[in-house]
Amino acid sequence: MVNFIEAQKPLLSWLMKMAGLRPIEVELEPGTNMHFWAPKHHVGKKGTTISPLEPAATGAKKPGRKGRKKNPESRPNVVLIHGFAAEGNITWQFNFGVLVSRYNVYIPDLMFFGKSSTSSGDRSPDYQAECVAGALARLGVVRCDVVGFSYGGMVAFKLAEARPELVRSLCVSGSVVAMTDAVNRETMERLGVGSSAELLMPETLKGLKALLSISMYKRMWFPDRFYKDYLKVMFTNRKERMELLQGLIISNLDAKIPTFQQKIMLLWGEEDKIFDMELAKKMKEQLGDNCYLHGIPKGGHLLHVERPCAYNRQLQRWLAYVNSPLEEGEAS
Repeated sequence: MVNFIEAQKPLLSWLMKMAGLRPIEVELEPGTNMHFWAPKHHVGKKGTTISPLEPAATGAKKPGRKGRKKNPESRPNVVLIHGFAAEGNITWQFNFGVLVSRYNVYIPDLMFFGKSSTSSGDRSPDYQAECVAGALARLGVVRCDVVGFSYGGMVAFKLAEARPELVRSLCVSGSVVAMTDAVNRETMERLGVGSSAELLMPETLKGLKALLSISMYKRMWFPDRFYKDYLKVMFTNRKERMELLQGLIISNLDAKIPTFQQKIMLLWGEEDKIFDMELAKKMKEQLGDNCYLHGIPKGGHLLHVERPCAYNRQLQRWLAYVNSPLEEGEAS
């Protein structure tokens, strides 16, 4: 019997290729490979694997005398980092299309999502950020704007903290700088669930329906067949992902708000039940004057899926702002 979720993937892959993206495997070290969707000037149509000692092929053509074609490598780079419930292309399927005409878009699969895997025992978001940074370096990306959702937002914060020379700006939704045990406990109690694993790694139709109900502002009906197919496809590598959730939580005593050099946009669903607007407002105050908060009404945790047009509009405005000549001049 056909799995509807699995059957969607070839169509989505075709759409991404039509938009100018290609799948690529980056070998960071033996036993550690990160899968990316990257601009086609890096790879051939059939994709490729980049080894630790091999740089990515650019394939970019120099502009002609009349300068009609802009070198794709001169465009700003945007990295989209997915959350915990799905890999990169599924997460950003309603968003990447509005960006590819103006930006080089990179969509990684974090470790143990999609085709990315590692033999390392490190399950921290710091390690995920390190892998993203290493893969981007292998692809020749020296400066980028990073967009993160939920778990991907926590990885994005770690990436910006560790690599300020790489990350120009952040746009984060439905996330926190760090998941302290106090924030985790308060969130789980408010949602009425026993643990983050119970919420984010459901094993039953009831659990998956509860997760989607919490994640979205509007109740959406799907046939049970849809939920069954989603459970089979999207919640693989359960042991490793459970360990990722355990690696997220830190003690309140160890928690601190870094001083970020980057400008940060918190793009929030005003009806987010997991990380609500009050938490976003508190985080904005902690992050200081370089942080901005924009709430989108009638949007929940899955803001980019539930209200993609509103989300995309604000994301485009943000990226245009941080890449404006004035901002570039200030940064340099």
